[in-house]
Amino acid sequence: MKPYPHHYQVAASAGIEGEVLLVSAGLEPLNTAPPIEFDGPGNRWSPETLLVGAIADCFILTFRAVARAAKLPWLALDCEVEGVLDRDQGVSRFVAFTLRATLRVPPGGDHEAAEKALHKAETGCLISNSLSGKFELVTRVEVEAAD
Repeated sequence: MKPYPHHYQVAASAGIEGEVLLVSAGLEPLNTAPPIEFDGPGNRWSPETLLVGAIADCFILTFRAVARAAKLPWLALDCEVEGVLDRDQGVSRFVAFTLRATLRVPPGGDHEAAEKALHKAETGCLISNSLSGKFELVTRVEVEAAD
């Protein structure tokens, strides 16, 4: 890892109506639009879905690092995040996030170590640590059946 601080740059451009184009050096451009809840088309990534997606993405990447450091064998991690946007103290903001993680481990996998790694990933996720909404982690560890 490179030393802190890290800097990330994204540029956005748009006309009076329609999609917003996000660009960042070395990445594919991304077209976004308001979500359906804000009268958008509902068929594009929105700032809201990008934020919630960033939590899921960061959680999985953090879990990979935690599992690697702990030498925890695992097969797959599925993660779903629900963000709740509401009015709070007169402004719209995300007030809560529920992260549901299902981890599959190989036969004979250590269920307790897997749970511990999931919780360590939650506390280490830099995206969720940067947000003020309440977080709830719901975990499920599934041990694959032996062949």
